[in-house]
Amino acid sequence: QVQLVESGGGSVQAGGSLRLTCTVSGYTSTRRCMAWVRQAPGNEREGVATIDSDGTTTYADSVKGRFTIFKDNAKNILYLQMNSLQPEDTAMYYCAVKRTWFCASNDYTYWGQGTQVTVSS
Repeated sequence: QVQLVESGGGSVQAGGSLRLTCTVSGYTSTRRCMAWVRQAPGNEREGVATIDSDGTTTYADSVKGRFTIFKDNAKNILYLQMNSLQPEDTAMYYCAVKRTWFCASNDYTYWGQGTQVTVSS
């Protein structure tokens, strides 16, 4: 039983920071692509960042230099550190995982329920 639970969202002013947490349970495979995906009202889902089985990370151009994806040493918690937040970052943020060595596509198998991030001007 794989479960992903996000937390850490909230409301901040532009320029502020938040750290999102995704706690993963029931996932035992060494093949692991983990990701943060966001969706704003009226918009399609947008991949934010990924981290693959060997720790390689990728970022959407819109968040490069501002967001950092990382895992703890136990490999059971995924984080997204978000700095210099902008109103355009306002969205529901989801964590997701799939059983692949690399994050070559966005077809994730398991999803969390999301955590809301709201950035005001």
